[in-house]
Order: sequence, then C-alpha cells, then structure tokens
Amino acid sequence: MLAYGALVLGSQFAVAGAYDDMLEAVAKDDEYKAELLLKRGFDVDATDAEGSSLLLLAAKQGSEKVAKALLARGAKVNARNALGETALMLGALHGHLEIVRHLLAQGAEPNQSGWNALMYGAVNGNVNICRLLLAYGAQVNAQADNGFTALMMATREGHQDVVQLLLANGADPNLQTATGVTALSIASQKEPELAEVLRKAGAR
Repeated sequence: MLAYGALVLGSQFAVAGAYDDMLEAVAKDDEYKAELLLKRGFDVDATDAEGSSLLLLAAKQGSEKVAKALLARGAKVNARNALGETALMLGALHGHLEIVRHLLAQGAEPNQSGWNALMYGAVNGNVNICRLLLAYGAQVNAQADNGFTALMMATREGHQDVVQLLLANGADPNLQTATGVTALSIASQKEPELAEVLRKAGAR
C-alpha cells in the first residue's frame, strides 16, 4: 500500500513538473521545448485553474511559435476560459497581430455572443488588428451583454484611428446600452475631438 501511494504521489509530481515546463516554454516562446513535451504525450488542450488553455496563454503572451505548434497539433482554436475569452480575443487585446492573423487563418471565430475579439481589439487600439478582424467578418455593431460596442470601447480609450475605421465600416454611432450610454455620451465626457468625429458621422 505504501509503495502504491508513493507511486501515485510521484506521478502527480511528474504531471505538475511537466505542466510547469510547458508554462515555461510558452512564456519563453520555446517551440522546441513545447514540441518535445507534446511528443511525450502532454495534453495540447491542458488548462490552468481559470480554464485558460495553453493556446490562450500563448496568445496572451505573444508566444507566436508555440501558438503555431499547438495549433499544428490540433489545439482547439475556439476554446474559452472561465471568462468566455478565446485565444483570438486575448491576442487582440494584447496587440499580437501575427498571432491574430494565424488564429483567423486556422478558423478562429471572430463573432460570439457577449464580448468579442473586435471589442478587445478596440480597447487595445491596434488599428491593424481591428482591420484584420473586420476583413474576416467581425460584426462591427455587435453588442456585449452590457450593450457596449467596439465603437464605444474605442471611444472610451481615445483611439481615434480605430473609431474612424469602425465608422468607415458601418459602425452605428447611435447604438446605446440599456442605461442609455452611447459613443457620443462617452466622448462628450472624455474625448471632445472624438465627439466631433462622431457627430460628423451622424451621432446625436
């Protein structure tokens, strides 16, 4: 019985050690180390305590080579964590253009209920990421559960180039949340220059 207990305990330590090694590979974008662990049978869709898969962690940290290795081995491209976030959303939020590009090419879904990648990209203010998401069919007027849109988020963060991009692609400046918040009401409080841009686009 003692020998069996020691064997189980040793196995648990081995699994924990392998996971730590994989996290290190992700953090350092060490494709070789990640590939070695995957070849030894490490679960490509292993998650942390918050439900974030390795692919989500790689997208968040900008570990492009590891992200590609995970996808090549069948990682679930649209997996979500406990907050409903996907690798595409995290890549967009943290400004990792090439990861976003590769995820989209591998079938990442830009549209989902609630918060989505375009909204996350609008917060970051990376106009190239937002342009790419729109090119892959991101719905410019999608609203999160609280009614916020990508245009509202870009306005709140003061990203004029993203605001103009979204308006040029059909963003409705008069959409509002359940409490009556609009892009213009946000701009009027924080970004007077953006308020003028929105008025010229028909905001009222």
